[in-house]
Amino acid sequence: MKPDHPSAEAYSAQTAIYPAMTVVDLRSEAALVTEPYKNQVLFDINDGCMRLSVFEGEYRWHCHPASDELFLVVGGKLEIEFGDGRQVSLAEWQGIVVPAGMVHRTRAVGRTVNVTFEKQNAETVFVDPPGTASPQRPA
Repeated sequence: MKPDHPSAEAYSAQTAIYPAMTVVDLRSEAALVTEPYKNQVLFDINDGCMRLSVFEGEYRWHCHPASDELFLVVGGKLEIEFGDGRQVSLAEWQGIVVPAGMVHRTRAVGRTVNVTFEKQNAETVFVDPPGTASPQRPA
């Protein structure tokens, strides 16, 4: 794992920064990020959450076994590779839903800002790159 990326447990355990009925300026939140990777839960919504992710480079291969994940790019360009060999590129204001259990990894083209929606405390399982060994379940 890259030192600037959280463990699967830390990712799943994040709680919302803001309570309901709080107005949050996402552009300002993104502008405050100075590190190469930051992914944080801003809001809880029913049994889901909204995350703001600001990053450069690529994230690890992983899946969320029991949660769909919606990506909406609000700044930059995001590429998503899938374990079955497919790939998509999302420009600003484009989105896609990655179904539960689908192995994928994200790659920012330059600095990318995206909003994601998934289940609260969604399990994340990091896996080896497609075509190599089996999934690595968190210890």
